[in-house]
Amino acid sequence: MFASEKLFIMPLLGSIIKRAYQLRNAPEERKLKTISPVKAQKQQLIKLMRKAQFTAFGEHYKFHKLLSAPDPEKAFRETIPVHDYKSIYKRWWYRSLNGETYVTWPGKVKYFALSSGTSESSSKYIPVTSEMLRAIKSASLRQLVSMVKYDFPLGFYEKGILMIGGSTHLQYNGRYYEGDLSGITAGNIPFWFQHFYKPGRKISRAADWGTKLDEMVRKAPEWDIGIIVGVPAWVQILMERIIEEHNVRTIHDVWPNLKVYVHSGVSFKPYMKSFEKLVEKPLIYNESYLASEGYIAFQNNPQSVGMELVLDNGIYYEFVPFNDYNFDEDGNLSEDLTVLSISEIEEDVDYALLLTTNSGAWRYLIGDVVKFINKSRCELVITGRTKHYISICGEHLSVDNMNRAIELLEEELNIGIKEFTLMGIHHDNLFAHKWYLGTNDTLDPKVAAKKLDAFLCNLNDDYRVERLEAIRDVIVEVLPTEVFYDYMKLKGKEGSANKFPRVLKNSRITEWEDFLKSENYI
Repeated sequence: MFASEKLFIMPLLGSIIKRAYQLRNAPEERKLKTISPVKAQKQQLIKLMRKAQFTAFGEHYKFHKLLSAPDPEKAFRETIPVHDYKSIYKRWWYRSLNGETYVTWPGKVKYFALSSGTSESSSKYIPVTSEMLRAIKSASLRQLVSMVKYDFPLGFYEKGILMIGGSTHLQYNGRYYEGDLSGITAGNIPFWFQHFYKPGRKISRAADWGTKLDEMVRKAPEWDIGIIVGVPAWVQILMERIIEEHNVRTIHDVWPNLKVYVHSGVSFKPYMKSFEKLVEKPLIYNESYLASEGYIAFQNNPQSVGMELVLDNGIYYEFVPFNDYNFDEDGNLSEDLTVLSISEIEEDVDYALLLTTNSGAWRYLIGDVVKFINKSRCELVITGRTKHYISICGEHLSVDNMNRAIELLEEELNIGIKEFTLMGIHHDNLFAHKWYLGTNDTLDPKVAAKKLDAFLCNLNDDYRVERLEAIRDVIVEVLPTEVFYDYMKLKGKEGSANKFPRVLKNSRITEWEDFLKSENYI
């Protein structure tokens, strides 16, 4: 980086942070006023339809008529079908992959994000437009500036930000670039952020996780890291390696100014106890919700566990109540759906998310299930995936239930369970639940099964009823944590934003257990 750029960077970020401090400490009447969520969302939908009205999608569904309707939102919902990945890809997105322009969004799609593939065996190709990249940069800056609420000194914002994501060396096939969204966004970060961004351009280009890990471990003492961003499993592995390789007691012996860990994509609760062993000073854990389809929410309130929905940044949201009327037992959409807008949502109800975005997704089911914990502030938590829940006999067991049961098991037995997965199986002419727990602590499988069963009976009334009627047994297999990561490496899902699926179904059960048998674990 040129010296002149460095001289420009600090005043730029400094002025942004200073202004944020002033707003934070200003009297309430002087603070910036924001429009209502309902109005913000209506504006976003109209803006998206206007931009896309001359695309193949916009012309097919006559966006010009929808925009002139008395109620554009109502007309939109009555005209545009709900899409899952297969339906929107088969009819529209494949054309963009083939190089066609103006399909579902103006211009040519230069990037496609490969999803992490936790729900399906193969990756999905999600379009990423220049407008979406700008929206992600905007939301990322908002999240950074929002950290002034934690009362850090101004000097903290001069520290490095370590972002552990996919390779910025994207695959190019002559028509588009493909890779992890984290790699696409890291390759498009603004110039002024380069000064703070670690591991830097060179290491970020490494496609092999092992190579990237080795280089980050080697360079770690040269960096002054204040914030780490990444999936818990891979961040934990990195910190463990740094502590071991540099013969120190905790990560703070290497990065004394580390204060914040921003996690995304998976519940952090199962990793909490393991993280606490690696640090000397308490960390602030801040959650963000960056999906392959866009930047959806981030934790904007230090006193809340929820994330605040980003309502004015290129995404229009709709919500499908996650129940037996709208979804079958495999998480597939029913034909006659109930779809709600932001004005109709209620607290403590599970909703599957539909997104309409400036990357050309239209009423697209992304597969995540969320629950609002504060409607007035539009704060939500992720409770699972439409495909990642167990209901083989009506027990309606969510990932949120599973995470909480694992957390209670860790607390009661004083152990750390870094990974787990659950499957429903046929057993004695009825059913059973089979858990695989990843831990390097001593754990009796029978004790774990008994306690998990008891916890879930308290957490979920449907589970308690079916445990008496149809779920004949709860089985636990205990494995070294590394087994989960070895399997992901075998599947080409090591590092980056990849997560081990919390629920296995159908052929994925066979693949996983065949792997365990081949390695003599079962």
